[in-house]
Amino acid sequence: MSRRRRHRGSTPRHSPATTAAAPPARLHAIDALRGFGLLMMIAYHFTFDLSWMHVVAIDFNHDPFWLTARDFIVTWFLLLVGVSLVLARHAQQSTRAFWRRVGLIVFCSLLVTAASYVTFPQTFITFGILQLIAVASILARPLARWPFVTLIIGAAIIAIGATLQFAVFDTRWLNWIGLMTHKPATEDYVPLFPWFGVVLVGVTAGAWLAARERPMVTSLGRIMPDWLAWLGRHSLLVYMVHQPVLVGILRAVL
Repeated sequence: MSRRRRHRGSTPRHSPATTAAAPPARLHAIDALRGFGLLMMIAYHFTFDLSWMHVVAIDFNHDPFWLTARDFIVTWFLLLVGVSLVLARHAQQSTRAFWRRVGLIVFCSLLVTAASYVTFPQTFITFGILQLIAVASILARPLARWPFVTLIIGAAIIAIGATLQFAVFDTRWLNWIGLMTHKPATEDYVPLFPWFGVVLVGVTAGAWLAARERPMVTSLGRIMPDWLAWLGRHSLLVYMVHQPVLVGILRAVL
């Protein structure tokens, strides 16, 4: 079986014994959708860098278009985090592999925080998307077997995070939870409320995909280019290197 067929989630013709022993294939469409999310993120950050270097004038903290774009991109990624947790469970991912992945995400989040402190000492990142993904993965993994429960809890967390505010959560030591009365001064802020709820909704979507071999998903995978799926399979690496590359290119050109 070729590597391409395995990534695209097609059903190989093996003997029953071999099929039973082999782990489920990755879904090419899911990798490609994650890759598309990376393209949106790169475009957003490229525009942000242009604004930071005073090439264009955009207020990313108040402009409705860019606020909506950011929320859309974050939602896209976090839904796929939930989907991936379920697919990894169905692929019988080992506990060791799970914690190794979480540890790598935590390590990368610390590097991002350190880099942001050097670049933006007054607004450095304390709890951004990588921190949220690490914490949400730990909290959501035990719930992956109950997709209906995750849907209810996820919807409740989103609703609570979008409507309730308490001054006690405005402090730096508690604002990672959410429920604050105003956004803290930081370059990236993705608190548990409401964003953990989005991950849980993604868990429900992942359970739906895992339980049914949907022709729509398979067909989507066939039309997605391999390079886009490659980006999705290496999303953490792309996330870590894209900003230094963008900034380097802009400094060399401008």
